[in-house]
Amino acid sequence: MNHVSLKALGVALVAAAPLLASAQLSANVSLTTNYKFRGQDQDASRTKAVKPALQGGFDYAFGDSGWYVGNWNSSVDWLSGNSLEVDFYGGYKFKAGDFDLDLGALTYVYPGNSTGNTTELYGAATYGPFTAKYSHTVSEDYFGWAGTGAKGRNTGYLNLAFAHEVLPKTTLKAAVGYTRFASGIRDQGVPNYVDYSVGVGYDFGDGVSLGAAVAGATKKDFFGDGNKARLIVTLSKTL
Repeated sequence: MNHVSLKALGVALVAAAPLLASAQLSANVSLTTNYKFRGQDQDASRTKAVKPALQGGFDYAFGDSGWYVGNWNSSVDWLSGNSLEVDFYGGYKFKAGDFDLDLGALTYVYPGNSTGNTTELYGAATYGPFTAKYSHTVSEDYFGWAGTGAKGRNTGYLNLAFAHEVLPKTTLKAAVGYTRFASGIRDQGVPNYVDYSVGVGYDFGDGVSLGAAVAGATKKDFFGDGNKARLIVTLSKTL
């Protein structure tokens, strides 16, 4: 490395020092009675309502810059040869008037069977207790549908959520989502559908919380028991 390159590297490190010094790393772990994603059970091997999943991940925020990266993982059992979901994401959070905005990208990786790998771009806006988030698939596949000959690119998902503390340490949470499949998937007769979740969360302090919610989705005649309404209980710890 020549002198010019060393000097440029030194300038870059000095410029990045304040950002790195204020960076924040956090971690989370949880145990849930059932992992649902957009209304669908992520354990297809059991017909019972209780399908425990161990979950956890890390978040790294670059100080007050608004930039962040993270990883989240969960046990799953819906894809042949695979038992793990590994998510990688990154984005930028900022304010615009009274709105908190979040733009980013997320990749879902299934180490045992890459046919499920999916990448989405997302944008979210929060105003008080309300959050609207839209996710748009940019990968050719959408969670394994390409294996049936159907391209999943341009599948969209809109989620509207509400969270408000109704009692000390107790938060009421509700959400409704809409999945609009890409034309390649719809051409195979797969219907768009709505998912929902209503529940409460209790904060014990020290990063420990307990949540309970009823979650499910429509179009049961097509998707079967996978999107049947379930009572889901989740115990979480944030570090």
